[in-house]
Amino acid sequence: MRRADRLFQLIQILRRSSRPVTAAAISQELEVSKRTVYRDIADLMGQRVPITGEAGFGYILHPGFDMPPLMFTPDEIEAILLGAKWVSSHSDALIATAASDVVSKIAAVVPDALRPFIAEPSMTIRPVQSPPNETINIAPIRQAICDGRKLRLRYRSKADETTTRTVWPVILGYSETSRLLVAWCELRQDLRHFRTDRIVAVEVSEEAISLRDGELRRRWQTLREKQLPVR
Repeated sequence: MRRADRLFQLIQILRRSSRPVTAAAISQELEVSKRTVYRDIADLMGQRVPITGEAGFGYILHPGFDMPPLMFTPDEIEAILLGAKWVSSHSDALIATAASDVVSKIAAVVPDALRPFIAEPSMTIRPVQSPPNETINIAPIRQAICDGRKLRLRYRSKADETTTRTVWPVILGYSETSRLLVAWCELRQDLRHFRTDRIVAVEVSEEAISLRDGELRRRWQTLREKQLPVR
């Protein structure tokens, strides 16, 4: 690996972590000695890259630092293609189109030597056998999550009972055979999973979620290790 590539990768390692990263962990990923890591860290700090830390404790890259990528590696291209292919086959039409656009943009800028990794990738996914039979448009739900708006749902339970719910959407989850909306249900006063193929109708409310930004997601994250019931 060229030294310039190694320095860039070192920054990427620090960028992806919110906690101090030790020289031992960095050296293992970059396959270099800890002495080389210490020297590279010192050089980056000398170039005013906002890194703080020390040997034995670890290093942190301060938020806000921006450095344009040198170029995708073959592994990075294959990872993006694999993810885009999965998204295209599992998500709604708008996100599927966005995934295809990402691949097109990458294909337009990569050097000729990397084009074979796009034209003939070494990995793929199995076609979806039974896609969710949804009757609603998922896009407004995604927008409500981004905007912090409540949703009014007409929902059909597993027992084929239809109820009207006002929910505070948290996140959409995707599996091989279904999509789940994680939301706080005002009726149950608790977090619930709602299968999107059982949502009969959805309306985005003008009413904002009455919590601080990020609070609802933090509550969900504290419970995500537990299995939430699917209604």
